[in-house]
Amino acid sequence: MRIMGLDFGSKTVGVAVSDPLYVTASGLEIIRREQENKLRRTLARIEELVKEYEVEKIVLGFPKNMNNSEGERCEKTLEFKSMLERRTGLTVELWDERLTTVAADRAMMEVGIRREDRKKYVDKIAAAFILQGYLDSYNK
Repeated sequence: MRIMGLDFGSKTVGVAVSDPLYVTASGLEIIRREQENKLRRTLARIEELVKEYEVEKIVLGFPKNMNNSEGERCEKTLEFKSMLERRTGLTVELWDERLTTVAADRAMMEVGIRREDRKKYVDKIAAAFILQGYLDSYNK
């Protein structure tokens, strides 16, 4: 069994999964969609990955503002959380994702990935950062 981490954005969803022992998170893929409100294929793909990786729980990044307030993205994330719970039947936990995209971008910069190439990977790496934060907290 594994835990899945998701970085939900307006056009993409970064996906990461844990190892079976819940120690490490690995970026898996980025699910892209053409329109923000078209989520049927996105949910179907997540459902496929849940079955393939035997996921028992989903951790969803919650995009609070830096002052800890909740904006429009939080509302959309809560709607997506409800859809995920209905579709998969799994528990979906919210995890503060502030600065995960910045951290993912910095990590890629440090290993020498060119700026124009970083967009290809940033959501997947951010999902791994979200999940790793959760796993680190879970394992304490």
